[in-house]
Amino acid sequence: MSEPINELRDILRKLRAPDGCPWDQKQTLDTLKSNLIEESYELIDAIDSKDYTKIREELGDVLLQVVFQSQICEEEERFDLNDVIKEVVEKLIRRHPHVFGNVDAKDADQVLKNWDAIKRREKGEDKPTSILEGVPRQLPALQKAHQVQIVWG
Repeated sequence: MSEPINELRDILRKLRAPDGCPWDQKQTLDTLKSNLIEESYELIDAIDSKDYTKIREELGDVLLQVVFQSQICEEEERFDLNDVIKEVVEKLIRRHPHVFGNVDAKDADQVLKNWDAIKRREKGEDKPTSILEGVPRQLPALQKAHQVQIVWG
């Protein structure tokens, strides 16, 4: 029996194949943006309700969006799901030197400060030059304000 992630990838390949599903075939990164946002908010609602059956379902829906969009990028010969996974693995190791290196972090606040400093170094920045630097443009206003407070607070 194959691994569930490989089964999911195979299903998406079949859905996007010429003899697959017309709806899935016509999807692009742009057309799937709203699905990703909707699924993320549904996951947040499930987490807030502490309904673990629903959380599992919604995590699956978010994962589907990641795999679906990775499949589109693979078809465009840009990257594949393995590249996405490798990148996040490397990032987690780099940004957790207190676990995978020799940096001390006495508490969660120090971890966040280290994470932010590492992230800025990776982008070649010493300090943010704009109050909105690094804050996603599409973020809702309230979340944008929260991000600004974290960086400049």
